[in-house]
Amino acid sequence: MSIRLVRYLYLQIPLLIRVLISVLFLLFLFGLVIHIIEPTQFPTLFDGIWWAIVTGATVGYGDLVPLSVPGKLLAMLLILSGGGLIAFYITALTASTLKHEQDLTTGKIAFKGNNHIIIIGWNERTRQIIEHISKRNSHQEIVLIDQTLNFLNYKDYPVHFLHGNPTEDNTLRKANITAAKCVLVSSDFSEEERKADNSTILTIVAVRGNNPKIPIISEILSKIQIENALRAGSNTIIRSNDFMSALFYHELYHANNATPFEDIIRLLASQQFCHIPLSESEIGKKFKSVLLDYINERHILIGLIRNKEYLMNPSPELLLKKGDLLISLSFWDN
Repeated sequence: MSIRLVRYLYLQIPLLIRVLISVLFLLFLFGLVIHIIEPTQFPTLFDGIWWAIVTGATVGYGDLVPLSVPGKLLAMLLILSGGGLIAFYITALTASTLKHEQDLTTGKIAFKGNNHIIIIGWNERTRQIIEHISKRNSHQEIVLIDQTLNFLNYKDYPVHFLHGNPTEDNTLRKANITAAKCVLVSSDFSEEERKADNSTILTIVAVRGNNPKIPIISEILSKIQIENALRAGSNTIIRSNDFMSALFYHELYHANNATPFEDIIRLLASQQFCHIPLSESEIGKKFKSVLLDYINERHILIGLIRNKEYLMNPSPELLLKKGDLLISLSFWDN
């Protein structure tokens, strides 16, 4: 192995490790020399290394001291060189720690975990999503990717922040996309709807290209782009404009004493929707006959899906057919 290759490999090692190697090599060298110079005072190599560490760290226990002039000169050299090198290592360690924390808050550190959720886009919606996940699934790791945000403190939001373009493979690799649990792509409301949807679709294509099997939840603003998002590889489309339009309509024409917005917020905060396939014994029964059975299991039936058509609050006399999916509400902890 040539000297040039050794030097090249050495320079590839992080600075902190290089300094530590240099310190350890220097202390070993001084320990070996003092053992050779004064074998009586330092009978073993370990004694020499122990003395070098204690002297270099300027602790000076005094249990082992050189007695000869060469030994004392070596000690003086160790104090002048070793002490400075150890102090430099401590300084480098502190600087490295501070730099790592700075790089973490500015989104430069790659994520190494797995089974995590990747959220793409920083806005008020994703901020609240992170809060919900943190409260209900405190052990769930989250990676946030955004190219407009320059700084995010982990103390404020328990996520691993990555600054970068989510349509680029390098950014997705830093998020360890191949080991992720799912991806949520939020739309950018600061952009025109068509442009925002195009960016979302490009992101879906990039994610699907890096992980063909990962579930992708995406937010699309315009109806004409829904099919394109599905073709790109999105598994679930969140049509936020449709939802908000329906909610506005309910607020305009709701029944007396009703508060649609608050009701829905409270409902979604404590309940989750479930799709339940019919059992063989339920086929042919009336809808009302299975209501009580599910209530006892803390499921409230609100409708069913038949041939991809939603039948909400159906007639109690409706007969259930094979292939129907019951729609229920249940507590999150069910």
